[in-house]
Amino acid sequence: MGKIKAEFEVEQEGRLDQYLASRLEVSRSKVQKLIKSGKVLVNGRRCKPSHWLRVGERVSVEVEEEEEGPRPADVHFTLIYEDSHVMVVDKPSGLTVHPAPGVKEPTLVNGLLKLRPELQGVGSPQRPGIVHRLDKDTSGVMVVAKTQEAFLSLQRQFQERAVRKSYLAVVEGEPPSRGEIPFSIGRDPHHPGRFSVGAYSVREAYTEFLKLAQRGEYAVLLVCPKTGRTHQIRVHLSFAGYPIVGDPIYGQAPGPMGRLALHAYCLSFLHPEEGRRVKFCSKIPEEFFPFLKDVKLPEFCADF
Repeated sequence: MGKIKAEFEVEQEGRLDQYLASRLEVSRSKVQKLIKSGKVLVNGRRCKPSHWLRVGERVSVEVEEEEEGPRPADVHFTLIYEDSHVMVVDKPSGLTVHPAPGVKEPTLVNGLLKLRPELQGVGSPQRPGIVHRLDKDTSGVMVVAKTQEAFLSLQRQFQERAVRKSYLAVVEGEPPSRGEIPFSIGRDPHHPGRFSVGAYSVREAYTEFLKLAQRGEYAVLLVCPKTGRTHQIRVHLSFAGYPIVGDPIYGQAPGPMGRLALHAYCLSFLHPEEGRRVKFCSKIPEEFFPFLKDVKLPEFCADF
């Protein structure tokens, strides 16, 4: 097995073990083992799991690469665009993006490798080509890197918030015509697998939304997150009092749509090779149609 090294610059204060668990998307106990074994350094020095990180500190971590990467498999998804540098795909609801502990069914990554075997070796061996992700039950547009150069460019754009994103959401309640939710979020210490506002170790998060229509007890929103935290839109809207319809974690399921009513609608980024800004929008799922009749649909919040 080989070793993978990663380095992060801390942008939000918090405990070392909680910070890395969130960044690496692994359990806190696994992170604590890495820290205690000397695989984690803060500014070049070993620290305890309870070390309190300060903004600007640099955290490096070394992990063992898993022996076997994901295998190609037949998986349904739609290819929106492709060139020699990137692929843009439309992920259906119910499809997990990449393999992870506890995930037994084929993922989008398995399907990508079936379609384009040359993706193996781009980025992480376990997540080839993946520079961002959507929750399993969220549908919509994603960009995938086809070369290491494209991977690094897109990764940097997401980190620097140069990527513009918009989502369609159907929520409960009557939100205002426009809103901003600037609250930091982190792992919920009382509920594993959940995130919350006001958690002990948090990261900056910012979400903007426009109300496109009110349909009785439900509202249709165009949501534009400025950051990309795990479950960010779901946590923020639930915290604001407008949980997403069909959300089994932060709202009530199944709801009138029979699925999580969240769809990644449009994505805009700088093409890794050409440098020009490009934009791609995904097909709106049929489940959203009853809520979108006669609705004027901007692509991004800034367009309205």
